[in-house]
Amino acid sequence: MRRRTLLQAALAGGAGALLSGSAVPVSAQPGPLPSPLAPGATPPVADDEAGWTAVAAAYPARLQTGIINLEYGAFGQMPLAVQAAYERYTAKVNQEGATFVRRDFVPYYQALRQRIAAMVHADAAEIVITRNATESLQAVIGGYARLKPGDAVLMSDHDYDSARMAMSWLERRRGVDVISIGLPYPATYQGLIDAYDQALAAHPNVRLMLLTHLSHRDGLRQPVREIVALARRRGVDVVVDSAQAWGQGPVDLKGDGVDFAVFNLHKWIGAPLGVGALYIAKDRIADVEPFMGEEPSERDPILARVHTGMANFAAQMAAIDALDFHQALGTPVVGARLRHLRDLWALPARDLARIEVLTPDDPRLCAGMTSFRVKGRTSPADNAALAAQLLEKHGIFTVVRTGLAGGACLRVTPGFSTTPDDMAALVGALKTI
Repeated sequence: MRRRTLLQAALAGGAGALLSGSAVPVSAQPGPLPSPLAPGATPPVADDEAGWTAVAAAYPARLQTGIINLEYGAFGQMPLAVQAAYERYTAKVNQEGATFVRRDFVPYYQALRQRIAAMVHADAAEIVITRNATESLQAVIGGYARLKPGDAVLMSDHDYDSARMAMSWLERRRGVDVISIGLPYPATYQGLIDAYDQALAAHPNVRLMLLTHLSHRDGLRQPVREIVALARRRGVDVVVDSAQAWGQGPVDLKGDGVDFAVFNLHKWIGAPLGVGALYIAKDRIADVEPFMGEEPSERDPILARVHTGMANFAAQMAAIDALDFHQALGTPVVGARLRHLRDLWALPARDLARIEVLTPDDPRLCAGMTSFRVKGRTSPADNAALAAQLLEKHGIFTVVRTGLAGGACLRVTPGFSTTPDDMAALVGALKTI
């Protein structure tokens, strides 16, 4: 048998019972994971600092280095309880070896699919576990089968670098035209909808479009439902990149009419590094080719659309615990807290003569992640120097983002351990620039 064939067969063979609503074995059920909340407590409101201090205590302690980390957008640290669960699962997998992987892992995998599907309003048979959103994007873009020479694909300056690379690769692979647009700045809700509508009207040969739900460059949140609807009216399929959106805010795939979407669980869900997901609507799975000739199962065909090789089994198991932990707070509560922290620095920064805050304040278009730059300083070198200044003089860690049509910027992303004092320190630092 080929590599992973036994596990693949076990997944496909076990899918029927597990996806039909029968009970998941006790070992894969959500366990009594320590909650971020005290027994009987309700989640704190966005500005309840005592409540959020208690939540922060469930995460790794801040390092006493004098550095304020405002780059939680790279990955969210695991809660301590999830870290402990991950360590237990790692020991279990290592101790039991192949007898566990080939016999007992499948219920965990299927339970994780069910939990993800429930959160994003999908069916478990429409979810396949990957190692990250990038792998998911490459699988669905590279495997998209409805392109022919002369067709076109569309992407924007806000899309993720490796996703743009995959779209550009289609020019060589499928003989299609690649169209890239710059989104309007400053962005407005209707302006974003109009930008995509105008681009599709100008390029009627577009058949596939990339849409980043929440941009890693500046934190801009897109009107997904409206843009997907206008694309569908023109016969255009949309791949939605929700790597940064899920967990900072809710995702409703069925409500938004999404057919293809990708996710990370290590950003805002709190899972170990190395767990992502790909969603393909059930009636669209056939429009994505099996990965490099993978033989699909009739019972569970989406599994053949990605081939990760040997996965980190313990990380996938711990992702179930991470979902428990996240849902104890609730995505709306998490999103409100992150936006509150964002507003504590972004709103005052707009009043500073030299600072340009790129991300709109419209709550429909922003989350916790927001970018800025010094007015007129748009080069990567300028912004790298600014990041170094903030770190060396003020102990504030941020990250440079490039690729926007308007130039480079610095991204600020608070997390669960961020405090209002951290935001005040950033505002104070910006006043000295």
